[in-house]
Amino acid sequence: MPGFAQRVRWLGRRQPSGLPMPRTNGHHLGQAAVQGPALPEERTVHSVLDLALRIGEVQMASGAGASDVTATIIAVSAAYGLPHCEVDVIFTSITVACQRGTEEPPITSLRVVRSRGLDYTRLADVETLVGQIAARLISVRDARAELERITTAPHPYPRWLATAAYAGMAAAITVLIGGEALMAVFAALITAVVDRVGRVLNRRALPFFFQQVVGGGLATGAALGLLASGMLNVRPTVLVAAAITVLLSGLSVVSTVQDAITGYNVTAAGRTMEVSLMTAGLIAGVVLALNTATTLGMAYTPLADPLPPSAFRLPVQTVAGAAAAGLFALASYAKPRALLVAAAAGGVGTATYGALTLTGTSPIAASGLAAVVIGFAGGMISRRFRMPPLVVAVSGMVPLLPGLTTYRAVFELAVERSLNGLPTLMVAAAIALALAAGVVLGEYLAQPVRSGLGRLERRLAGPRMSGPLRPTERRLE
Repeated sequence: MPGFAQRVRWLGRRQPSGLPMPRTNGHHLGQAAVQGPALPEERTVHSVLDLALRIGEVQMASGAGASDVTATIIAVSAAYGLPHCEVDVIFTSITVACQRGTEEPPITSLRVVRSRGLDYTRLADVETLVGQIAARLISVRDARAELERITTAPHPYPRWLATAAYAGMAAAITVLIGGEALMAVFAALITAVVDRVGRVLNRRALPFFFQQVVGGGLATGAALGLLASGMLNVRPTVLVAAAITVLLSGLSVVSTVQDAITGYNVTAAGRTMEVSLMTAGLIAGVVLALNTATTLGMAYTPLADPLPPSAFRLPVQTVAGAAAAGLFALASYAKPRALLVAAAAGGVGTATYGALTLTGTSPIAASGLAAVVIGFAGGMISRRFRMPPLVVAVSGMVPLLPGLTTYRAVFELAVERSLNGLPTLMVAAAIALALAAGVVLGEYLAQPVRSGLGRLERRLAGPRMSGPLRPTERRLE
């Protein structure tokens, strides 16, 4: 997120006392002087670049924006005496070129980002390591060993707990959009089955597009099956919407918009294609299940209308939103402290959205404004609690994802054969875009406030902080 990028850029520029800046060597050839940095030997350059690329790969695989990855690689390279590096980040690879003056050719390294997955504990540990590197507190060899330990460590929680968290998240979303307790239980069971099936398919290396098709089809088919069996005598709209929200939550919408806004258009285009393809797979699964039910002559009820805004339901919605955000963070293997912060962000965002809709604000505008609050809070809290802003931002916006609107659009297109589904689908896309853009804007608005608070804290500290700041204190600026 932008706040993290700002911190690593500042750390990369800072030079602590006692460590000389890279010297400039040069000798005269007639009237001309050849200038360039006095870099370490070639094997050391390769070692530093490999370390920086591996760190960038972890960040990219965890959904970090291209600007954050670029700033991190530059800071790591500069900390180990490579101040002149060019970084090129695209969706599937990272390239770094180290300039070695006018006499030596540049050294270029490339690393392909092959696997992607959410592990916020790993991301937080890597950010801590980057802070130690930028503050010159750890050697290259020790940093490589620490990074190897981070990337090879097992997830902090067992996989069954992540499945349970997704199930609980679906139950919370069901309550959030107006479902009853029994519906929440069924939504949790359906989501747990979808997650376990997706896990099996992932082990068999089935492309994620087809995994989304299977997930959307299973969720919709299970809801329609419950309705046909008589076990559920209400409309299955809420059940399917909750499952769709869970399946949408893992998409890197925030990073996509951040890359587009910060000028990384190639990476943004790649992420956009991925998000669009995964969403299309989800829609295809839902449509397939609905059409199959129609072919089999299964009776189903029309769409359930969304509940109107109500001040009496706002406290319940706030608690449900907080639970959904916290459980998503748990399913993404966030640290315990981050779980509480993510839950708070989800609750604040849901309360803001509910309060705005009570005033007659449109869902798109209310989603964007609520996301600004989430992004701003994430930018401020991440500095205080030393956690990646991405954890707070992505988790906090999960309760606001347009799962219900997406299902309404698909139902209108596939079952009712109405072109009204196209505008509804555009509304769902607009809500998702407003959420992502609002989070990014909130992060940017938090930057000057965070810097001002840092200066105020040092001023209020007085004589206690009159001496040089320790590296860890500098890292928090």
